[in-house]
Amino acid sequence: MSEPVSALKNISDLNGIAAIREIGPLGMITLRGDLSDRAVQDAAKTAGGANAPDQRKINAEGDGGVAWMSPDELLILCRYDEVPLRMTNLQAGLSKGHALAANVSDARAVFEVSGPRAREVLAKLAPVDLTPGQFEPGMMRRTRLAQVPAAFWMTDAETFRIVCFRSVAQYVFDLLKIAAQPGSEVDFF
Repeated sequence: MSEPVSALKNISDLNGIAAIREIGPLGMITLRGDLSDRAVQDAAKTAGGANAPDQRKINAEGDGGVAWMSPDELLILCRYDEVPLRMTNLQAGLSKGHALAANVSDARAVFEVSGPRAREVLAKLAPVDLTPGQFEPGMMRRTRLAQVPAAFWMTDAETFRIVCFRSVAQYVFDLLKIAAQPGSEVDFF
């Protein structure tokens, strides 16, 4: 069996106002269904190791967790090698209801932006209020980075995780690298 390869082979740039690196591969499962249904909530908790979060929130620790993506969609995060077992458990837990679970791990790329100026880097690219107090760890946004769809959350006060489609991974890395280039500080936050 071949080893999984991230979109950009774990590329990084540590020379700017924030460190940028590709994280990967990471297990990701999209779960679509009625999020108020107890069976969907229980299946998500079993698969993601955390309760289904409220709107625009994420319950995550390390590489595992559950993120709210839309009124009928959750993103389950886990280690890449755990996806087959978690998919089996999801399908068993959802067998009597109406829901869809799909492994999207290989269709996505994940980046991390970290450092005291990480908020500045993301604020240059996304139409989201990233002011401390308005966006904190535990919050999730599904938005755009320049011209492409993406989602992001904070793992701590100075670190963001960003998920985008694998097909635009190079574009997103380049955007982040430009937004973090030395001398580009705006000192807003």
